[in-house]
Amino acid sequence: MAKVTIAFAVIFIALGLVGFVATGSTHPTALIPAALGLLLGIFGILALSPDAGRRKLFMHINVTLAALGFAGTVMGFINWINMLGGAAVKNPQAVESKASMAMLCFFYVVLCIRSFRAARKARLV
Repeated sequence: MAKVTIAFAVIFIALGLVGFVATGSTHPTALIPAALGLLLGIFGILALSPDAGRRKLFMHINVTLAALGFAGTVMGFINWINMLGGAAVKNPQAVESKASMAMLCFFYVVLCIRSFRAARKARLV
């Protein structure tokens, strides 16, 4: 799962950079996905450890960061759905970036939960 985390980190960094450029490079908050990606990448690399306790710690930190990222951007996803329905929004690039971050965070958390459950089930057998 640590390698999957690093892949998600790269995607989050790319999302942040694309969002920053799409908003005219004037809104530094567009780099929030890149900051999350940087943190996920650092802890993902640390989770490559052969020590199971260390790997478990860093993967739990990563899933917590992603859950917080989802909680912080879920309204962007709702605004994106409203925007698709025809509602006017002030900055559509920002809404799309938040929605993308929310979806990525959600899928990452789901993958982590599945991985944690599989590891627990394997340990009990």
